[in-house]
Amino acid sequence: MGLVKGMEINGRSSEMLGVTTQEFLLALERRFGERRRALLERRKQRDSRFDFLAETAHVRAGDWRVDPVPDVLLDRRVEITGPCEAKMIINALNSGANVFMADCEDSQAPAWENQIGGQESLFKAVRRTLTFTSNEGKKYALNDQLATLFVRPRGWHMDEAHVLVDGKPMSGSLFDFGVFFFNNAREQVSRGLGPFFYLPKLESHLEARLWNDVFDFAQDTIGMKRGTIKATVLIETLPAAFEMDEILYELRTHSAGLNCGRWDYIFSFIKKQPDQLLPDRSQLTMDKGFLRAYAQKLIQTCHRRGAFAMGGMAAQIPIKDDPAANEAAMARVRADKEREAKDGHDGTWVAHPALVPVARAIFDAHLKGKNQLSVLRSDVNITREDLLRVPDGNRTEEGLRHNVRVGVRYLEAWLRGQGCVPLFHLMEDAATAEISRAQVWQQVRHKLISVEKFDQVMREELADATGGMFSEARTLFRALSTSEHFEEFLTTPAYQRLIATEPK
Repeated sequence: MGLVKGMEINGRSSEMLGVTTQEFLLALERRFGERRRALLERRKQRDSRFDFLAETAHVRAGDWRVDPVPDVLLDRRVEITGPCEAKMIINALNSGANVFMADCEDSQAPAWENQIGGQESLFKAVRRTLTFTSNEGKKYALNDQLATLFVRPRGWHMDEAHVLVDGKPMSGSLFDFGVFFFNNAREQVSRGLGPFFYLPKLESHLEARLWNDVFDFAQDTIGMKRGTIKATVLIETLPAAFEMDEILYELRTHSAGLNCGRWDYIFSFIKKQPDQLLPDRSQLTMDKGFLRAYAQKLIQTCHRRGAFAMGGMAAQIPIKDDPAANEAAMARVRADKEREAKDGHDGTWVAHPALVPVARAIFDAHLKGKNQLSVLRSDVNITREDLLRVPDGNRTEEGLRHNVRVGVRYLEAWLRGQGCVPLFHLMEDAATAEISRAQVWQQVRHKLISVEKFDQVMREELADATGGMFSEARTLFRALSTSEHFEEFLTTPAYQRLIATEPK
């Protein structure tokens, strides 16, 4: 389906991929593709003894601030996230949240129909023409008052296998960004908004610099003023926690702050510190150890630079058939948001519209204005040791069983093209499966459990999990959990299986 020389598209056609859009995508990949691949190779060479970089000490010591954001972004106290599906987009934009982050990444399995269909839905949402009718005949439409739209493209590590440029798969990041930006940026600005993005899984300021150069090139290409794009970076990798100042500095003309991507951060900690055994995931709360340290460091760093410090995800979903359990879950949400607001976060994330008023009530009670940029947290002094401190806790058989039943069930849904999955009263995305298989791999590696014990737990916990893609999910989860070498991202091998099962 490629309409320009050098580009091949293996998937259904779409108005999102006209000639001029393809020319833009081609230019992005040719200009930045090799640099992306070199930075991914650099990740493999990085020293595992993490510390603050000596060569960027002047950046950390310098007196600089990020550029101001437009007024529409000054109040971000509640943000909701979800995949780029029409119904989800409508419900999220109508939810009463300040921001909706439309996710092309962890909550959206990257089947072609999901990616290109999601872009089509976002195109209509920007123009307020998006509607949806359920199989039961229920109609959904956008309200007059909507959340501000952000879009999260895939991380630098993901390819878009359906799009080849000069015979090589295009960057998933550049594809997601490029299609959305080229088709919508001018329209967003004309409506008093702008092209706003979330950037996932960065591991260094050099990767932030690459995004900044992409933004400059994109704006120059369509004749848009540099700095119109605003982007929030998720600090969800251990390496990035040591380069927060540097990441903000590289993106200072385009920065909308940093976010505590807590679930992926736990996964990254295990991956980068495999000999540091963590307790059960249920015990890894944000008030302890390395998680507490990095959240405090993020708030201090952001506010010193005039940037927003966004809190983490509340993944709970309503438990309609058990009022007592539902109230206990909401109490945990309130306690988590209370901590964030008191610490100085400017806003927080929720995964379900029912949590928007819960989170809003907490932040309304604590914020004296539109944000907490004035809360400088000069009391914070986070060291290297703090960022690497493992909290006390236990590793239990129940923790193992939970990792197996959640990890495999999520992976099965992902292989069917569903990336946002309700499991055991939580809305899970790919980070859940990553933590699950990483903890199992770590425990097998350190001989805390045997492969035989792991297999026994798999059989017992998944005895009733049949049909669908469960056979493939079991096989992949086991291979990832017992392999000698740790696979960087489970979505990389899973992607090949996902596209192999797509309709031709």
